[in-house]
Amino acid sequence: MVFDFGTLVASLNRLSTSDHQSVVSINLFVALICACIIIGHLLEENRWMNESITALVIGLCTGVVILLISGGKNSHILVFSEDLFFIYLLPPIIFNAGFQVKKKSFFRNFSTIMLFGAVGTLISFIIISFGATSIFKKWNIGNLEIGDYLAIGAIFSATDSVCTLQVLSQDETPLLYSLVFGEGVVNDATSVVLFNAVQNFDLSHINTSKALELVGNFLYLFASSTILGVATGLLSAYIIKKLYFGRHSTDREVAIVILMAYLSYMLAELFYLSAILTVFFSGIVMSHYTWHNVTESSRVTTKHAFATLSFIAEIFIFLYVGMDALDMEKWRFVSDSPQLSLQVSSILLGLVLVGRAAFVFPLSFLSNLMKKSPEERISFNQQIIIWWAGLMRGAVSMALAYNQFTRGGHTQLRANAIMITSTITVVLFSTGVRYLNFFFDKISGINNSIRKMQNLQDMAFELTKKSLANYTNYLSQS
Repeated sequence: MVFDFGTLVASLNRLSTSDHQSVVSINLFVALICACIIIGHLLEENRWMNESITALVIGLCTGVVILLISGGKNSHILVFSEDLFFIYLLPPIIFNAGFQVKKKSFFRNFSTIMLFGAVGTLISFIIISFGATSIFKKWNIGNLEIGDYLAIGAIFSATDSVCTLQVLSQDETPLLYSLVFGEGVVNDATSVVLFNAVQNFDLSHINTSKALELVGNFLYLFASSTILGVATGLLSAYIIKKLYFGRHSTDREVAIVILMAYLSYMLAELFYLSAILTVFFSGIVMSHYTWHNVTESSRVTTKHAFATLSFIAEIFIFLYVGMDALDMEKWRFVSDSPQLSLQVSSILLGLVLVGRAAFVFPLSFLSNLMKKSPEERISFNQQIIIWWAGLMRGAVSMALAYNQFTRGGHTQLRANAIMITSTITVVLFSTGVRYLNFFFDKISGINNSIRKMQNLQDMAFELTKKSLANYTNYLSQS
C-alpha cells in the first residue's frame, strides 16, 4: 500500500475551499439579515411594510445579483435543508407564538379558535386535496401520486396570518386580533399534523376505512402531541419552583427554561408526534406557570430571548424564499410550459379561496349560535377579514413543499419542479396581495354589499335561534 501525499493535499485543499465558501455564504446571509432589520426599522411607521416583506424583497434583489454574477446558474447562497428548518428555525417561531399569546383572549375564544384552526383546516385540506386531484390528474403535469395530492392539501392549508396582524390593532379590535392570531398558529400546527399523518400512512389502496383510519391517526397525533406539550410545560414549572435556580444564578434559570422548551419539541420528534403542536402548547403552559416561578430578571430575559430567536428565524426563512424564487434549477423544468405553471398556481389560489370560504362563514355562523352576548359574536365584516387574513401563505407552506417535492434542496422531476415553483408563486402573490386591503375602502359598493350580507346573515341567525328555541320547548313539553 503506497501513501499518496499529493492526493491528501488535494483533498485538504478542496475541504479548505469548501469551508471558506461556507464562511462567505454565512457572512453574506448574516449581513442581509442585518440589512432587513435596519430597513424594517426605518419603515416601521409604514403599516403596509414589515421585516417579512422587506426580507422577501431583499431576497429577490440578492437573488438577481447572484444570478447575474453566476451567469444564470444559481440564485442563492445556501441549499435548503429540512433539518435546518424543522430542527432549528421552526421551534423558536412556534414556541414564541404560544409563549407570547394573550391567554385571556385566547381561552375566552378557545372554542372558536379551535373550530377555525383544527376543524376549519381539516375542511380546507379536504377541499384542496380533492380539487387538486380532480384537476391536475387531467393535465400533463407529471407523475404525482395520491400522497402528493394529499400533501398539497396540507401544504396550502397552512396560513401566514402573522403578516395580517400588522394591519390589525389589538386594542381597537381585540376579538378580531385574538381570532386571527389564535387561528393562525393552531392552523400551522394542524397543517403539519396532517402532513405528518399523510407521510406516515399507507395510501396505496385508499378507501373509506383507510380514510377513517387517516382521520383517526390525525386525531391521535393532535391529542398526544398536545398532552406531551402540556406535560413538558408543567414539568418545567415544577422543576423551576422546587429547585429555585434564581437563588444562585439567573443564567441557570434562563438556560433551563430555554432547554426545556426545546426538549418538548425534540421529544415529540423522538416519539414521531407533531413537534410543532407540542412546542406550541408547551409555550402556552410555560408562559402561564413556569414564567411566574422565575425571578423578575429571568422573566424579562426569557421573554426577549424567545422573541428575538423567533424574529431572526422568520427573517431568515423569508430571505431564503426570496432568493430561491429565482432558482434556475426549478424554473428550467417549467421553461418549456410557463403557461402550465401559471395555470397550476391559479388553480391552487382558487382552491385556497374556496377552501377558506367553505369553513370561515359556516363555522362563524355556528360559533355565533353558541355566543350569548352580541359583543362576542363575529360580524360579517369580521368574517370577511378573517377569510382574507387566512389567504396568505408563508414559511410553513414553503418548508412543507420543500420537504415533499425536493431531495436535499434539489428538484429532479418535472412534476416536483412545477409544484415548488407554483408554491413560490402563491406565497409571493398572496403576500403581496395584502396591499389590496388599502383599496377595499376605496371601491364603491363593497361596503353596501357587506352590509346587505350582514343583514341576511343576521336574519338567518335569528331564524335559526328561534327554531332551536321552539324545538327545545317542544321536546321539554312532550
